[in-house]
Amino acid sequence: MFHRLVEAAVPSRLGTPFRWLLASSWTTNIGDGILLAAGPLLVASQTDDPFLVALAATVQWLPPLLFGLPIGAMTDRLNRRRIVMVVDVIRAVVLALIAITVLIGVVTIWLVLLALFLLGTAETAADNAASTLLPMVVHRDDLAVANGRLNAGLITFNQLAGPPIGALLFVVGMAWPFLTHGFLMLVGAVLITRMAVPRIEREQGEVGRITADIAAGFRWVRHNAAVRTLVMTIFTFNVTFGAAWSVLVLYATVRLGMGEIGFGLISTSGALGGLLGILSYDWITRRVSLANVMRIGLIIETATHFGLAVTTTPWVALVIFFVFGAHAFIWGTTSITIRQKAAPLELQGRVGSVNLVGVFGGLVIGSAIGGMLARSYGFAAPFWFAFVGSGIFLVLIWKQLEHIAHSEERPGPDPI
Repeated sequence: MFHRLVEAAVPSRLGTPFRWLLASSWTTNIGDGILLAAGPLLVASQTDDPFLVALAATVQWLPPLLFGLPIGAMTDRLNRRRIVMVVDVIRAVVLALIAITVLIGVVTIWLVLLALFLLGTAETAADNAASTLLPMVVHRDDLAVANGRLNAGLITFNQLAGPPIGALLFVVGMAWPFLTHGFLMLVGAVLITRMAVPRIEREQGEVGRITADIAAGFRWVRHNAAVRTLVMTIFTFNVTFGAAWSVLVLYATVRLGMGEIGFGLISTSGALGGLLGILSYDWITRRVSLANVMRIGLIIETATHFGLAVTTTPWVALVIFFVFGAHAFIWGTTSITIRQKAAPLELQGRVGSVNLVGVFGGLVIGSAIGGMLARSYGFAAPFWFAFVGSGIFLVLIWKQLEHIAHSEERPGPDPI
């Protein structure tokens, strides 16, 4: 019975190296989920200044924008498994230092902000390198299934299990969640060392300036229709998403009148929707092309903004967030699968970093727009902006999504 459960959860055809990668990913996701609760609680324990509280989120968004491109280039130059291992150890050291400053009573808001920035930088490097390991050990036909298993850990451990554990540990003692997170990082580093990964040989004379490597990544994305379309879509839809979600806490507590506990229910509802996405993903991808999965997802996201713009009823909003959570899981898994299928192994890090800049660039721009709209026109205004903007871009990009369908048929990318 146990063997059959393991086989159903992690099919043996995905290989032993993938199982080690999965074990490491799920372990570190528990730690990251703990930090989701413990980080803001530690910040709030040091200051009640809204600017500094908001700055804590900003310093974790900055690393992908500042360092994403050079990190992607270095990922393609260096041993990717070793990058994940070393960065996880660095994260463990930073978390241990936070715990020590708490224990000896010298922690300050500025030390916390610095630590969050360092952790955000390290996580950017670890996530970029880890995403390139998967297509090295799993056949391209199984990438959707493998990504689904990895993202299952993100939903269950990072978003559902981790935050309440982090909050409980913080109540027991402020240092405990950071010590626990650091220990889990070390376990994740040990697990990744067990993973056998083939070497990627760079052509002689290929190693040059980092800027040249970065430019090569941009050129490849520009010439590959499927990934170019994907990056444009992610950037644009993250502008609209970022605008709406930037005021989500005020939308939930003021417009919907749900209070702090109700705001927490929004995250829970979205995570439960993500579980539905996990359970249905294999069934969906066997019956629906990736291009049509993307189209349906963009329709759902556009409709989500409209539904939240017009409703003032909490239970309706929770249903919408549940559906959106399922979409977010399916979209994220499909997006990375398309990119991994299209990009050659030696360019995975750089192509991933270009996508990362699109993700966070859109979020930063969108959050600025959302804040201004909410201040001038009320908390529903960013959702109306998101609905109209998403709808317009969906019409414009509809035919271009055919490129994603064609990417499933090609074994390799377009030439640079």
